[in-house]
Amino acid sequence: MINKIWDKVLEKEFKKEYFKKLGVFVKNEYKNKICYPQYKDIFNALRYTDYDEVKVVILGQDPYHGVNEAHGLSFSVKDDIRRPPSLNNIFKELENDLNIKRENNDLTAWAYQGVLLLNSIMSVVKDTPLSHKDKGWEIFTDNIIKLLNEREKPIVFILWGGYARSKKQLITNKNHYIIESVHPSPLSAYHGFFGSRPFSKTNNFLIKNNIEPIDWSK
Repeated sequence: MINKIWDKVLEKEFKKEYFKKLGVFVKNEYKNKICYPQYKDIFNALRYTDYDEVKVVILGQDPYHGVNEAHGLSFSVKDDIRRPPSLNNIFKELENDLNIKRENNDLTAWAYQGVLLLNSIMSVVKDTPLSHKDKGWEIFTDNIIKLLNEREKPIVFILWGGYARSKKQLITNKNHYIIESVHPSPLSAYHGFFGSRPFSKTNNFLIKNNIEPIDWSK
């Protein structure tokens, strides 16, 4: 059981053959290798932000692959873990955009406010990026995006980097708002991420649609 409404919305998905095969693959990988996030944390993004609660989607590719970094939320790490460069740049832009300086790395409080921190691939082998690519996760998370796209209540989709931006084709509902830029990684942040002001743009859109804005300082 993930979450009350997600369980209902994804009921058909869980019964599909690809998802059953994915489940067998993931269990076997976790049994025989060191994988992240912890098995119990794989679905945290859906657990912390139920289908009807989603205001914002921040899409990542796959989890951090360093020791104990990933905990089921895209770009987030626990507070006792060294801050990854991409997250550091996200916080730099947050400070430039809204003058909010964050000390803690854990983005769980964003998730509880309606920010779905979704990785397209939801598990990874230690020190092996994209090791669980093309095993079925992308089908699952693409269908999550499609299900959110069907919602009438507006959602902000934040797409950072080429991979996330490739999912733009799944977002066809005119009620929703897409914010896109290059990735916040050190390789690209200075080529269009810094100065993109995604946090104020998100809140302006939410307020305009009579939706409670996100307190990004939490």
